[in-house]
Amino acid sequence: MKTLNAVLILLSMLLSMAASADKALFAGGCFWCMEADFEKLDGVSEVVSGFTGGEVENPTYNGNHQGHYETVEVTYDPDVISYQQLLDHFWVNIDPFDSGGQFCDRGSSYLSAIFTADAEERRLAEASRQKVENLFPGKTVVTPVLDATTFYPITGDESYHQDYYKKNPLKYKFYRWNCGRDQRLEELWGDKSLS
Repeated sequence: MKTLNAVLILLSMLLSMAASADKALFAGGCFWCMEADFEKLDGVSEVVSGFTGGEVENPTYNGNHQGHYETVEVTYDPDVISYQQLLDHFWVNIDPFDSGGQFCDRGSSYLSAIFTADAEERRLAEASRQKVENLFPGKTVVTPVLDATTFYPITGDESYHQDYYKKNPLKYKFYRWNCGRDQRLEELWGDKSLS
């Protein structure tokens, strides 16, 4: 009976945790980098790399992903970290003025965007975008706020992209440095990009 009670308590805790988990979608260029940047946050339980924003069903990295953005799906506990805090973190990890991609990654799949699931997320995202525009007078923020569409996680033979920065830390650090990502983020955001 004690074992059954322990199992029921554990199930109740897991259901409670699942009930308080929300998801958010962000595109910021290379999903390896965005995954690494978001996974370090308290309250974020999972970050999954994939695609969204296009019309092609079941896009793949090496196949057809036309119209899709490289995107991360962030699972978070809103009792620990708010959607607003995720937005604040997103902005200091992208170049919001780059209309051709992000850092060394060029092309439409590397563009930045915020994908919102409802009116409240859209309101917060639009307000955060305005705040960035106010911080940089004379510059145009090109990062759009878009309605969320189907998110397609990277799977199968391409699943090596998930947690790439953990599985291949040297290759990842080499790529990130040579891409100029951190250098540009520091130029734009100063110490804020290091948090």
